[in-house]
Amino acid sequence: MFFATLPTAVILPLGVILAYLLGSVSFAVVVSRLLKLQDPRTHGSGNPGATNVLRTGNKLAAVLTLLGDAFKGWLAVWLAQQAGGPGQGLLVPLVMLAVFLGHLYPIFLRFKGGKGVATALGVLLAVQPWLALATLATWILVAFFTRYSSLAAIVAALFAPVYYLFGGGVAWPVDARIGVAIGAMALLLLYKHWGNVERLLAGKEPRIGGKSKGKAATAAKPPRKT
Repeated sequence: MFFATLPTAVILPLGVILAYLLGSVSFAVVVSRLLKLQDPRTHGSGNPGATNVLRTGNKLAAVLTLLGDAFKGWLAVWLAQQAGGPGQGLLVPLVMLAVFLGHLYPIFLRFKGGKGVATALGVLLAVQPWLALATLATWILVAFFTRYSSLAAIVAALFAPVYYLFGGGVAWPVDARIGVAIGAMALLLLYKHWGNVERLLAGKEPRIGGKSKGKAATAAKPPRKT
């Protein structure tokens, strides 16, 4: 590829910038506008992600958001893998983090993005499909038994680096730099879900299919009489 001919000092920052910009594309907002739905930042939890889009009742919009956010994570890492050159070993983990951070803090949405679950899954899919499958299976199991999407995301994210480490040499090769990137993504995802953790502990977190207790609930609450 063309990028393989570029010096490492150029390809690394260029790849990181392009990955961040790609990650900054919010499919929750794009899909909602295309389907003429309410902006996801103005209802429910206010989070521009598939779960909040689902609260509009439009399942197609939620699926398209999920696929779009996952695809951009996969695409960024796949392109980095195809770049070749001496800097590829460092480019891939940097791009993993860049596209993920782009989704969390998108420049196009004034750095107020989603929580990164779908994008992280797309990244893992490009890194190692079996790792992505194991992480997705963890999410499905926790979500099925608890009906908490946030708890499922947190557990799956924390298990992802564990799976990568213990599956190394058995199901896939291990690269320490990739492992560090996966671990960093897990910690960032936990940070973005900290409000969910507090609501889970307080018993106020909405379950899958339930009503959100975020912005929409607050807006619906009548003003107090003085």
